[in-house]
Amino acid sequence: MRPTIPGAGGLLLTPGAGGSRDHPVLAALDRALTPLPVERIDFDYRKAGRRPPPRAPKLVAEVVERASGFCDRVGIAPERLVLGGRSMGGRICSMAVAEGMASAGLILLSYPLHPPGKPDKLRTEHLVDLAVPCLFVSGTRDPFGSPRELESATRSIPGPVTHCWLDGAGHDPKGCETEISEAVDAWLDSLPPV
Repeated sequence: MRPTIPGAGGLLLTPGAGGSRDHPVLAALDRALTPLPVERIDFDYRKAGRRPPPRAPKLVAEVVERASGFCDRVGIAPERLVLGGRSMGGRICSMAVAEGMASAGLILLSYPLHPPGKPDKLRTEHLVDLAVPCLFVSGTRDPFGSPRELESATRSIPGPVTHCWLDGAGHDPKGCETEISEAVDAWLDSLPPV
């Protein structure tokens, strides 16, 4: 059993647009980070069987509400909550923090920097408002953003940024669960006490 983490009191994880809370990477993180309280959520639109996702403001509001409830249940201050998730879920968490939501840090797995084949349509406007530590874990062959593109875009983030590259992996890094869990675990241990 791992020791508790000084800066993190809990972790809220969100899935990608077409995924669920049971995605193998999210489930692996939940198992690997025991005894840290981890909650994996499904967005309401997915629970209702709807597609595509609603606009970002609705999803951001849902993350804020679910994070508040999680903090209340596990008895931690919002400033000790780490947020994150895969693809769209991580992006929505980063938007919530950029809009002022308290957080100890962000874990952004396969961040969707731009739609595949459309590098001019960057999803970066809010990055300049991220003052918390950020961990980006991405495959080197992710069509949503190359290592060069992601490193260039994240230079605008005022908080400390860490990149972890999964060699040869695409947007859904199947088979990399152990590598991702170890990277997240080490990064969480590096967070300063709150």
